[in-house]
Amino acid sequence: MLKTLMAQIKEFKADSIRTPIFMILEVIMEMLIPVFMASIVDYGVEAGNITHIYKVGAMMLVAVIIGLYAGLMGAKYGARASTGFARNLREAMYENIQTFSFSNIDKFSTAGLVTRLTTDVTNIQNAYQMILRMCMRSPATLIFAMVMAYRINAKIATVYLVAVIFLGAILFLIIKKAMKYFKQVFEKYDELNASVQENITGIRVVKAFVREKFETERFHAASGNVYKMFLKAESVVVWNAPVMQFTVYACILGISWIGAKMIVGSSLTTGELMSLLTYCMNILMSLMMLSMVFVMITLSMASGERIAEVLEEKADLENPKNPDMVVPDGSISFENVSFSYKKSEGEPVLSNINLDIHAGETIGIIGGTGSSKTSLVNLISRLYDVTEGCVKVGGKDVRTYDLETLRNEVSVVLQKNVLFSGSILENLRWGDKNATEEECKRACELACADEFIQKMPEKYNTHIEQGGANVSGGQKQRLCIARALLKKPKILILDDSTSAVDTATDAKIRKAFAEEIPDTTKLIIAQRISSIQSADRIIVMDNGKVDGFGTHEELLSSNEIYKDVYESQMSGSGDFDEKEGEA
Repeated sequence: MLKTLMAQIKEFKADSIRTPIFMILEVIMEMLIPVFMASIVDYGVEAGNITHIYKVGAMMLVAVIIGLYAGLMGAKYGARASTGFARNLREAMYENIQTFSFSNIDKFSTAGLVTRLTTDVTNIQNAYQMILRMCMRSPATLIFAMVMAYRINAKIATVYLVAVIFLGAILFLIIKKAMKYFKQVFEKYDELNASVQENITGIRVVKAFVREKFETERFHAASGNVYKMFLKAESVVVWNAPVMQFTVYACILGISWIGAKMIVGSSLTTGELMSLLTYCMNILMSLMMLSMVFVMITLSMASGERIAEVLEEKADLENPKNPDMVVPDGSISFENVSFSYKKSEGEPVLSNINLDIHAGETIGIIGGTGSSKTSLVNLISRLYDVTEGCVKVGGKDVRTYDLETLRNEVSVVLQKNVLFSGSILENLRWGDKNATEEECKRACELACADEFIQKMPEKYNTHIEQGGANVSGGQKQRLCIARALLKKPKILILDDSTSAVDTATDAKIRKAFAEEIPDTTKLIIAQRISSIQSADRIIVMDNGKVDGFGTHEELLSSNEIYKDVYESQMSGSGDFDEKEGEA
């Protein structure tokens, strides 16, 4: 974990080295102050030597200025190193997430990734700054103050040693007990973020179903869980202060009592006693700061492990060493394909699939919910890799292609349509960043989207809200189809992406496809037989297997599932799943 995290310090190594150097310099200057004070009291004030007071006072002023400068520089470089480290961590995680395949993404929740990129990185940033500054300053203060105290009077300095051992043992127990609560708190953060994300994303649904009270209670429960875990941790950590105060006052009393007797016996001067009391506070305060650093490190260790999980996650799908950079055509072959989302366990979601699709064909795919229609088409653009067998595009195994090349030639309109905040043109150019406005308009005409875009106040410059919240489901689907068409792919996959449009518009889109992109292989997943009955051939999926593959007429005469669904839909009694449910 540490190696993974430290690799992201990168260009901030110099700042990470400068910070502790300046912190140690500040400590050295601070440790000289009590020595100068003792000298002023013993050899200046009590001896009535004003010259000595001026001379030592000037030296003290120089030490203060140097210490102040060192402290400022330490803070400056520490802040720059820690914030830069946090920036690099976020960028590294974000970049690594972009390389994830769908199977990698399935391992992490969206809320969990958001927490890692925000709260967890902030914890690491704060801990790193504390390590650079306090983790150097506090031990240095402890060591220098102890050395100076023993140099003045070893007998009294022994009181410090006893106090350090006692306080160190108590603080260790406190930190150990608090650590288990801090490890648990981030799971509660994930739940809290999930509640917020779902509520904000689905706020229209929440209001439509009058579920505001339920969502508020759910958020309160998640927030309350975070509060409870932090309360448990803080209720342990809070013992730091009283233990610290007890130790400090006990030391002051002990040193004052022993020191007073030694002054009376002329074995200790007043100035030396003042220095010893100052060193007492320095030593114990450095221990207190160390304890807080350890608490911060304990808190950040859980964050560090979660960040390292993302950074160390390797994409399941990688380019071959010498990838094919050209997809010859849109032909597709499935050869003895089986697929499971968890390769080492569980039943396969696809079993023994054998299909041969010619370039330029229009293929319909129909099946009940859970029949693995989407899983089948996801293998074509290599969003997942097969468990057994192989999928070929253009006569070549998809695993031999450069991933970017393959996915540029296989355009997918996913089941869950997503638009991003920005203008309609900006969203369309996800398909082709260099597309002209005329090309965008033509793609929208093919997808039957131009008709509603022209009615908008700013037409193609109309702003789309995050997730496409200000357009209807049908409009969103048509924009996503147009975006896919701009890629000019050899294979176009529509995963139930016309379900929200009326049958007349659906027919127009299919006609436009047939006339305008005849050489593009088109795979259309649908629940309505009317959407696919004019396809060249139709695949009937059932429980992860191909139950039938042929034309509309062939399936009506030979496939019971297809025939039952057709009759149920033509009679108006329901769609595929409703019929299946009745059976």
